[in-house]
Amino acid sequence: MSNKENSVGIGLANFWVALGFMTVAVLLGVYQVAERSGFFPSLESPTLYFASVSTHGVLMGFVLTTFFIMGFGYYTATTSLKMPIPGKGFAWFGFWLAIAGTLTAAVPLLTGNASVLYTMYPPLAAHPAFYIGATMLVVGSWFWCIEMIWMMLRWKKAHPGEAVPLVHFGNTANAIMWLWTTIGVGSEALFQLIPWSLGLLETIDVGLARTLFSWTLHAIVYFWLFPAYILLYTIMPKVIGGKLFSDEMGRIAFVMLLVFSVPIGFHHLYMDPFQEAGWKFLHMFGTFMVALPTLFTGFTVIASMEIAGRLRGGKGLFGWISALPWKEPVMVASGAAMLLLTFGGFGGIINASYSLNVMVHNTQWVTGHFHLIFGGTTVILYFAAAYHMFPRMLGRKLHSRSMAVVQLWLWFIGMLVLTLPWHVMGLLGQPRRISSAPYDDPLVQQWNIHEAAMIVGGVILFISTVMLLWNLYKTHSGPAQELQMEYAEAIHPAPRVPQLLNGFAFWNVVIGIYLIASYGYPIAQFFLNTTYGATPWGV
Repeated sequence: MSNKENSVGIGLANFWVALGFMTVAVLLGVYQVAERSGFFPSLESPTLYFASVSTHGVLMGFVLTTFFIMGFGYYTATTSLKMPIPGKGFAWFGFWLAIAGTLTAAVPLLTGNASVLYTMYPPLAAHPAFYIGATMLVVGSWFWCIEMIWMMLRWKKAHPGEAVPLVHFGNTANAIMWLWTTIGVGSEALFQLIPWSLGLLETIDVGLARTLFSWTLHAIVYFWLFPAYILLYTIMPKVIGGKLFSDEMGRIAFVMLLVFSVPIGFHHLYMDPFQEAGWKFLHMFGTFMVALPTLFTGFTVIASMEIAGRLRGGKGLFGWISALPWKEPVMVASGAAMLLLTFGGFGGIINASYSLNVMVHNTQWVTGHFHLIFGGTTVILYFAAAYHMFPRMLGRKLHSRSMAVVQLWLWFIGMLVLTLPWHVMGLLGQPRRISSAPYDDPLVQQWNIHEAAMIVGGVILFISTVMLLWNLYKTHSGPAQELQMEYAEAIHPAPRVPQLLNGFAFWNVVIGIYLIASYGYPIAQFFLNTTYGATPWGV
């Protein structure tokens, strides 16, 4: 069995599970924008709305991403390292554990017994099956993390002194980051939420729960983004006929994402009273630092695009842009993602600013920013990966390249039509986490045009989703076409790189110290001090 065949089955299984649950989430999203608008009174039901929002958020933020990242990682690992998945049964066990966890959590979600939203913040309480299922999903993903690290170590042992291929260096960085960041939500679930929901604990410390969840809350964004960045660095330049501007820059960006992304969660707790301002300032500083790898990525990716455009005959200052292959799905998705990342990144700087955050906190602005970064930048590159990898995994021609291009542009347009009104409504004072706004007030009347626009955006996104699924489904029965999975070479290949950019031992020590510095006392205080009427641990 070839290395490619070794990962095709598990790769496709993960991809289709991800896309299947995404379809349910997008359909729920259409219902939510229609219900929230207030234009359809017959749809209004707070109970159904919050069950839908919770299911939508969990399916998109936890299920789509986890399974897609696992499928992406398995296939790119075997094709870049030219080696099979070690302990394949181990990998399949993780997959089925994650499936079991997803289905276990889905039951209370769909029946309205886990309407705690994506963040799962207490004192909102869910059925124990939800917390147990979500924990099983996370533990299932740990098997993938172990496989990625295992494959890198085996490859380095067989190729001493050589540079680990950039694609798998990124996969491994993401796996290590995910192991570090899930300590937070794992601790919250195992020691607070599950015992509390089972009745084993009468009450829990809400401040501690939110602090532990913040450990995971923002780092998960970079868990989502890693495969998108890997595609931009290692697949996109090859597809468009160019070269990667800098392999070393990619490694630096991946290391910076790994180090800076975890200890920055308090910028989600600026308005919470559980942590002192000094700790929030520390996390704010770290949040601004994590913008650096994104800036590095933007520069490197655009430079790689320009190289391809020049090689294709582009002249003048911007002539290289029109020379790029805009009929190629990976190119369309990459260009759209960079634009969406620019808009979303601007909003992210505002959210991370201690004073500016006050103006938009808990408004619809936050929802717009989140969807622009995740649903826009990240998911559109997931689509590009699927369009590129499915034909190579199946050995068949993509059903319709032109349909793929139209689908991607529709997703781009739909995401802008959906999210830009949310930003405006946030500035106009519309709160998030509400099912309707039945207020007879002139301010509320200003929201109407934007409410109508978001419905249009939601419908466009659903149409785009149907096109994606049809195209990929039909590819399974398309004409045979043998294509190799190839990765971009740097302009100046580096057969050897510094050890700090070819391994993670040192960076794990740095992360451990950074985490202790940023979360040590903020967590310990809940056990050592009397806070909000509660006594210290054991007193």
